[in-house]
Amino acid sequence: MTKEIITLAFETSCDETSVAVLRGGREVLSNIISSQIQVHQVFGGVVPEIASRHHLERVNSVTEEALAAAGVDLKQIGLIGVTQGPGLVGALLIGLATAKAFAFALNVPIVGINHIHAHICANYIEHRELEPPFIALTVSGGHTNLIRVKGYNEYEILGSTRDDAAGEAFDKAARVLGLEYPGGPAIDREAAAGNPKAIDFKRVFLEKDSLDFSFSGVKTAVMNYINSEKQAGRGINVPDVAAGFQQSVIDVLTAKTMLAAAMHNESVIVLAGGVAANSLLRKSLSAACAERGIALYAPRPLLCTDNAAMAGAAAYFKFTEKGADGLDLDAYPNMAL
Repeated sequence: MTKEIITLAFETSCDETSVAVLRGGREVLSNIISSQIQVHQVFGGVVPEIASRHHLERVNSVTEEALAAAGVDLKQIGLIGVTQGPGLVGALLIGLATAKAFAFALNVPIVGINHIHAHICANYIEHRELEPPFIALTVSGGHTNLIRVKGYNEYEILGSTRDDAAGEAFDKAARVLGLEYPGGPAIDREAAAGNPKAIDFKRVFLEKDSLDFSFSGVKTAVMNYINSEKQAGRGINVPDVAAGFQQSVIDVLTAKTMLAAAMHNESVIVLAGGVAANSLLRKSLSAACAERGIALYAPRPLLCTDNAAMAGAAAYFKFTEKGADGLDLDAYPNMAL
């Protein structure tokens, strides 16, 4: 039966080499993640060529580890899933080449999936009762979107960032504050000891009823504040700056998400993407949803990061509705949802 399909999934869109094994679309048998954070920290961000090389070095051993952890033999695999975009083209190609080799050798279908779709599908793993329709807020280093999820494979983009994504703004703010990479968790930690009202950074809501985002301004405001304080010979209270910056971003994300739910009369909101692990975002959305009687779903922090389990879930739902792709599957670094 379809629900018993065993999927071998690959995720190499950025700096995590991840391989997972799933039964059906919601049961994870293994989910191995090999992170490159320490490799890239010295550069203050991901270096694409280095990321690709590490994927190439790690993907086979991570695959072996995932199969062993799942207690699954290759002959049990019935489907191959792989992220084909968006992401770093060199990194994506390593995952695609590996996935296609397994699909060809095992003579099983292969499905290429969208990375943003996969982030949303992480919630189907975490919350087995969750089904569309709902509003999804996807927030990561490269993307900030409000999406109306009409079905497992049917989406309507309601709003997107016009400049910096939320995660990108976090990384850049962290860099000017002298915090380590990745910037999102660093800002979150520093902000916990700061006063979010000490420095009031502007909230950008754009036109009335717009569901788009813009975080370039608040990022620039942080840079200007730091420069002006240094020129005046004053010290920088890093926790206060981090708290004020984080609050300004989270206030906009929360307000726009609640507006989207109201405009489309949706009673379920789903949080997805790397920034979904942010403690203030979770707290803020939880309070706003509770006040309005809206159900909020979010994956555990591990499933917010890039991982192959979410890719496997997305592959399963795509395959059951739309069938397989061909072995001519290619990488699309700017792939649209």
